[in-house]
Amino acid sequence: MPKLYVIPTPIGNLKDITLRALEVLKEVNYIACEDTRRTMILLNHYGIKGKKLISYYEPKEEKQIPKILKVLEKEDVALVTDAGMPAISDPGYRLIRKCIEKGIEIEVLPGPSAVITALVGSGLPPDRFLFVGFPPKKGTKGFFEELKSCEDTTVILFENPNRLLKTLKIIHEVFGNVQACVARELTKLHEEYIRGNLEEIIQELESREKIKGEVVVLFRI
Repeated sequence: MPKLYVIPTPIGNLKDITLRALEVLKEVNYIACEDTRRTMILLNHYGIKGKKLISYYEPKEEKQIPKILKVLEKEDVALVTDAGMPAISDPGYRLIRKCIEKGIEIEVLPGPSAVITALVGSGLPPDRFLFVGFPPKKGTKGFFEELKSCEDTTVILFENPNRLLKTLKIIHEVFGNVQACVARELTKLHEEYIRGNLEEIIQELESREKIKGEVVVLFRI
């Protein structure tokens, strides 16, 4: 019976992919991917040729799901995103739900995750954590105020580098000068962890001409 394989891909360093993930990518004929260009970089790096790529990205997920389900009637499909685990702040959830509804078998492979990598590297307590994805561009303060009841919790979120300082200042306004960490460019050449209290981190980032790269923010309530 055809199966949907959910495959996490490297969050930066192309070597951070499992042997099993490569094995599946070599075996399947169809790969549903967020950005075909990004997926081709990974496939070419490992010499994987002749795959049929199906573009599957927000906000066009609903339009592409019927096409993928049609393929799954006869063949296996691998689902990948640009980086990390599909469905975690990336496309994938809707397709997975639809496969479950239709009784299609799903196999999720373990692998790279910016959330867990940043949590372990932050030095903040990992005993209890809450991942909230990207905070909303509007109503950001209210979004964080709703988290006030989550005591003794490490909160993890993604943020655009252009909005990073603004978001950190809102977090400071809501929670005070709590311990935090900004993890930037994880597993890449310029990987960096900026640790300390929020005031120290904000001061460090304000001293920089520009903040670049993908960012994970963590703070302890």
